[in-house]
Amino acid sequence: MTSESTPAAADAITPAAGTPSGRDRWQARFDSAVDKGRVTERDYTTLSGVEVDPVYGPADESSVPDFERIGWPGEFPFTRGLHATGYRGKPWTIRQFAGFGNAQQTNERYKMILGAGGGGLSVAFDMPTLMGRDSDEDLSLGEVGHCGVAIDSAADMEVLFDDIKLDDVTTSMTISGPAVPVFCMYLVAAERQGVDISKLDGTLQTDIFKEYIAQKEWLFEPEPHLRLIGDLMEYCVNEIPAYKPLSVSGYHIREAGSTAAQELAYTLADGFGYVELGLSRGLDIETFAPGLSFFFDAHLDFFEEIAKFRAARRIWARWLRDKYGAKTDRAQWLRFHTQTAGVSLTAQQPDNNIVRTAIEALSAVLGGTNSLHTNALDEVLALPSDKAAQIALRTQQVIMEETGVINVADPLGGSWYVEALTDEIEAEAEKIFAHIIELGGGEKADHKVGPMTSGILRGIEDGWFMSEIADAAFIYQNALEKGEKRVVGVNVLTDNGETDELEILRVSHEVEVEQRRVLAERKAARDDGLVKSRIAAMVEVGRSDGNMIPAMLDAVRAEATLGEICNALRDEWGIYREPARF
Repeated sequence: MTSESTPAAADAITPAAGTPSGRDRWQARFDSAVDKGRVTERDYTTLSGVEVDPVYGPADESSVPDFERIGWPGEFPFTRGLHATGYRGKPWTIRQFAGFGNAQQTNERYKMILGAGGGGLSVAFDMPTLMGRDSDEDLSLGEVGHCGVAIDSAADMEVLFDDIKLDDVTTSMTISGPAVPVFCMYLVAAERQGVDISKLDGTLQTDIFKEYIAQKEWLFEPEPHLRLIGDLMEYCVNEIPAYKPLSVSGYHIREAGSTAAQELAYTLADGFGYVELGLSRGLDIETFAPGLSFFFDAHLDFFEEIAKFRAARRIWARWLRDKYGAKTDRAQWLRFHTQTAGVSLTAQQPDNNIVRTAIEALSAVLGGTNSLHTNALDEVLALPSDKAAQIALRTQQVIMEETGVINVADPLGGSWYVEALTDEIEAEAEKIFAHIIELGGGEKADHKVGPMTSGILRGIEDGWFMSEIADAAFIYQNALEKGEKRVVGVNVLTDNGETDELEILRVSHEVEVEQRRVLAERKAARDDGLVKSRIAAMVEVGRSDGNMIPAMLDAVRAEATLGEICNALRDEWGIYREPARF
């Protein structure tokens, strides 16, 4: 059967009283996609040559209790995926996370990834950059280029994307505290390429809530951070409509030790907080909600992860429609990127990490991820070597090209186990949402932004999120040490045998020396007076109700550095220090 054909089972459906069945509605959407050339022509048969349909479901929907909660791909509540075509329309984007050393070294890795078939880039920044510090600051000593790429100014961004046209590739940047000035550097690099910035597409993480909850890479108090994020959302809606200014991140929450249900609930609650922020700024939900995306962890419990992803789409669609008033499909869609679980990788028997990553990646695909990063086997020890990075990339490509998983939308839909797990994780998440809202005083209290936002801020202030995650991490670790949870090579099957020594990528100290030298040259060559006046103008806008992004862009165009911009804002807004808790 070709991709244009109607599934045989559809012929058995007779709509009651002329009302189209769910399958009929799905078929109409699928046929429309075919007519518009949105379904890829390829072999949709099993390895043995058996033709498969684009989707499977019950012949009689009324025979499945609460079937509307499962539904069909491309239809509210999107449990089974956002599009009727599944991956026949567009496979997930292979977006490998990379960054190390200086901008030139990382640029070479990006070209390798794109040349080997990667579909998008994801930038990893070093610790000084993540903390809004320049490479020449005392606090940066010994950290430059070690856990990602060092970016001090727009000139570094130019080198990072040299010979990579920014309007031809989607770019994700994993940074939150100083995300806005880093994004301004990205825009200026695009301008210097001659790119129309209104045509840019990609994602900026920006999610400051998860920093206070889990990752701990913050700069300011929550309120000025939220003001800056609101400015960014407003700017992107008006100037760069395809760009997603927020990637709400559960990945770091899970890596800190949360359960799957906690990851899902805390992440979606953060997302609801940003919806409330947009609404409080007077933005149209139909316009700004499509600019929110999500970033989840794919851990090792295969079916639990699939259920988590399916539940996430369903919860988000229902809340956006019923609570926040979104009417269009696009405003109700939950789009998400997935990364395999770094915390699942082991230094013992590291070759086993290839298997772990493949299983985790497959769960993300069966859960309907929109883009995916696969970790390298050596990331538990160091930044990925070229060989390990290529194995990670090939892992996705084998899944995409050889396993047949792209042939059928939501192939596990209707599984008794998967549907029960999806319902269970959704119910757990709803209990957590209710508790967070109560932390903020409840629905009827007076809220500056919204009830979920108030609850998140109170939960951060009280240390509630941190305590809940710590408890979950302790329970798992205790089970691991008792042998109740098993990890091959760690607490079972520990005989290592003969293994090849891993090639470890080591970042030379010369990277830091050179980065500091180049930064000094750039500072000496620029108009220092212009830089200071533009930073002062940016701070002045921050004291008003104006949008800070244009003034920040002007400072970046004058080659103001990341540290200079962030330090000016630290002086104005102060810094956040997490209260001591016992």
